[in-house]
This record gives sequence, C-alpha cells and structure tokens, in this order.
Amino acid sequence: MGTTASSGVAGELERVPERRYPFEDPGLALDPPIIARNPDDVAEVIALENYRLFVRFFDGTSGHVDMKERIFRKLPNPYASLSDLELFAQVGLAYGSVAWINEIDLAPDVMYDEFKRNGVWILR
Repeated sequence: MGTTASSGVAGELERVPERRYPFEDPGLALDPPIIARNPDDVAEVIALENYRLFVRFFDGTSGHVDMKERIFRKLPNPYASLSDLELFAQVGLAYGSVAWINEIDLAPDVMYDEFKRNGVWILR
C-alpha cells in the first residue's frame, strides 16, 4: 500500500495513506483517467458511528459530516437507504467526491466551504 502527496495546512507536503474502498473510483477507468488530486478534492473518507463521516481534502482541510437527520427525515429522501449501517460503511471516493455504491454522493464544494467555516457539515 503506497502513499500520495498532498499539500499540508501550512504549505508543507503531507503524506496521505492510500485507503482501500469498497469500490474503485470510476474516474480511474476512463481513458485518460480522471485522477482527483486538486486541493478541494476529497482525499480520504472514513465512516464513523452515528451516521457521521470524517473527511479530509487534499489541501489538509478536514472535518466531520453529520448525516443522521438527512438519512432519517420523513420527506421523500434519496439518502434513506443509507440507514442500513452496512451500506453506510461502504463509503468511498468517486471523482474527488464522497460516494456510495448506490450512486449517492455528497457535494464536495459545499462540504469544503462548511469545513472552512465550521469544521462540520450537518445535513438536514
């Protein structure tokens, strides 16, 4: 298992370990491949307890995403399938975004801005 370089918070080069995800980033299968390594692309995502995620971007910006309210809201809800903890834990990366195998994803630009402002993104 290798590592990839990213720019750290203070402009230093930070080593980000490569993680194995439940599916391969579909951008890698294209010709030429789309390799997400921009500062505001997601470098790492980890599923945590209580429907939360830890997310780190390539520029070192990181924070938590709290999805519990969004997953369990009563309105028509494309995120409801993520109430299955096994499926929720199968989070991965696709095109520099947080994604699941059932084609649900999260907008990295909004997440990045929320992390910069608050360190957390609460989806309601």
